[in-house]
Amino acid sequence: MANDLALLTPEIIVLLTAVAALFAEMLRRPTIAFVASLIGLTLAFILSVPLLGENTTAFSQTFRVDTLSVWAKLILIPATILSLLLVREELRGTDREGTAYVLVIMVTLSSLILAGAGDTMFLVLGVLLSSLASFALVAYPRDDAATEAAMKFFVFASVTGSVMIFGLTYWFGGTGSTLISELNILEKSPVLGAVGFIAVVIGLGYKAALVPFHFWAPDAYEGAPISVAAFLSVVPKIGAIFALAQVVRELPVESGWQWIIAGVAVLTMTYGYLAALVQQNLVRLLAYSSVAQAGYFLLGVIAVGFTPLAFESLIVFSAAYVAMNLGAFAVVMQIGRTLDKFKGVGRQSPLLGVAMVIFLISLAGIPPLAGFVGKFLLFGAAMEVGFTWLVVIAIINSVLSLAVYLRVVVPMYQRAEEATDIVTMPMVKRVWLVGLVVTVVVGLWAQALLGYVL
Repeated sequence: MANDLALLTPEIIVLLTAVAALFAEMLRRPTIAFVASLIGLTLAFILSVPLLGENTTAFSQTFRVDTLSVWAKLILIPATILSLLLVREELRGTDREGTAYVLVIMVTLSSLILAGAGDTMFLVLGVLLSSLASFALVAYPRDDAATEAAMKFFVFASVTGSVMIFGLTYWFGGTGSTLISELNILEKSPVLGAVGFIAVVIGLGYKAALVPFHFWAPDAYEGAPISVAAFLSVVPKIGAIFALAQVVRELPVESGWQWIIAGVAVLTMTYGYLAALVQQNLVRLLAYSSVAQAGYFLLGVIAVGFTPLAFESLIVFSAAYVAMNLGAFAVVMQIGRTLDKFKGVGRQSPLLGVAMVIFLISLAGIPPLAGFVGKFLLFGAAMEVGFTWLVVIAIINSVLSLAVYLRVVVPMYQRAEEATDIVTMPMVKRVWLVGLVVTVVVGLWAQALLGYVL
């Protein structure tokens, strides 16, 4: 028991951090809640580093402490810290400020649970906990748009979650266990394996905003505060993708899971960018961009269990995605939600303009930035397991993504009739500066960094 608790120390610290922030909010001390959140998350990150290299389980194999779950901590905890800086800047002085910090931390905790899931019950727990906290975050402004978005989010989550739980009963019936490690028993029952997996893809696909389970995302991102949209586009998505990877590493290939993932990947990448092409609202554009990027993650998932490059690609692309997506949302916070606001910004504020250009072309996968390195590794992983055709489709979609992101870049360097009112936000500036550094560094020194991944 003591050893198991020691392995879960980072998660326990994150939970205690949420409790401390909640206690401070009950005393109406949001600043204390914010500081406690930063301190607690930093401590959890520090305690996660010694776990690198571990490959074991805790509590009777129900929770995994391995490469994927440890790197989830090392990526998602810093992402949460950066997100809290955005939330602090945007929601400071509101009447429930401290509550927002608590909810953000609870979503992070649920994402860590998903990333280390060794039991199907942890999949259910992670999705439910993440959903409940996310609903409240989206509804935070208490206006019509936020309330409508939260209700759509709630209805969609209720249906997809119910379908997942129903599908998991097939796996339990076929294996007699809720442990993910027992899924190899389904080798003799491929139909049960496929039915259960489709249900899991629906449940986790909703969290990751995979097509066609993404319909909540654009409305939720638009109705929520921009800082909350930035957070939801990153942390829950990566947690769900890592949970999917934990599942497929044990699932027999006879169930056809690779082809299911490939089909969803094609739909997600293609629809995401096509929908983004017609958006005038930057938050909705980035929402559909986030949908499309989720499709690229699946190229790594499809190779899990067949090549070590699968985990490497997922980890590197996750780190890159956090940096460039949070950075892009941070820039939007300072400039505004519509494309019109970006006209002439590159001339007016050169550093801010360069930062946004780098984030966007990195999202498109242009070398030598982090997005290119992550996608290159994902392509390699998919090709190693014989899905070259899927890589070709992904490359075509990367070309399509240029049309999406250039819709933002080109107006930034046109002459504007009047200057844009760029809001001064010190904490937001720190976030996009950190994102800028990581996006460039991971791209230029990826080979050196890869040695530390596995």
